[in-house]
Amino acid sequence: MRRACATLREDLDTVLAKDPAVTSRAEALMYPHLLALWAHRAAHLLYRRTWYGPARLLSLLARSATGIDIHPGARIGPRLFIDHGEGVVIGETVAIGADVVLYHQVTLGAVGWRRDRMRAPGEQRHPTVGDGVTIGAKASVLGPVEVGECAVIGAHALVLRDVAAKERVRGGAVVGRHAAAATDAGTLG
Repeated sequence: MRRACATLREDLDTVLAKDPAVTSRAEALMYPHLLALWAHRAAHLLYRRTWYGPARLLSLLARSATGIDIHPGARIGPRLFIDHGEGVVIGETVAIGADVVLYHQVTLGAVGWRRDRMRAPGEQRHPTVGDGVTIGAKASVLGPVEVGECAVIGAHALVLRDVAAKERVRGGAVVGRHAAAATDAGTLG
C-alpha cells in the first residue's frame, strides 16, 4: 500500500513539475492523463494475468472518460506525462521508459495489420521509447522502432525508423522507410 501511495504522489508531483499552469496536487488530480495512467496500471495487471476481457473493458472505460487510448499490454515506465492528452494512442507492445513527455494526439502504433500478420507471434509491433524522450503534438511513431533516450520528436513528425539517443526529429518530418515516396505522394500507401 505504501508503494502505491508513493507512486500516486510521484504521478501528482510529475504533473506539478511539468505543467506550470498547475498550482497544487488537488488541481493535478483533475488531469485526464492521470486517470488514464492509473486505469492503465490496473488494466495492465489484469492483462498480465491473462484476464484480457476485464483488462480491455477497463481500458475502454478510461478511453471514454479521458480520450487517451492505452492498450493494457503496453509497458509504461515511471513519471510519464501526457500534456493535453486527447487523442493519444499507445499500442499493445509499446514500451515507454521513465520521464517521457507526450503531447496531444501522439500515436505510438503499428504499421498496419497486413505487415503485423507476417510477424511471428509475440514479436514487437510497436515502438520502444527510451528514458527522457519528448514527442510533440500529432507525431506518429510507427512500427517496431526504437527511440533512444533524450530524443526529441517534433510536432506532426512521422517516424518509421530508429531514432538515436539525443537525436532531434524536426516537426513535420517524415523519416524512415519510404520517406521520400510518402512526402512526394502525400501517402504511405
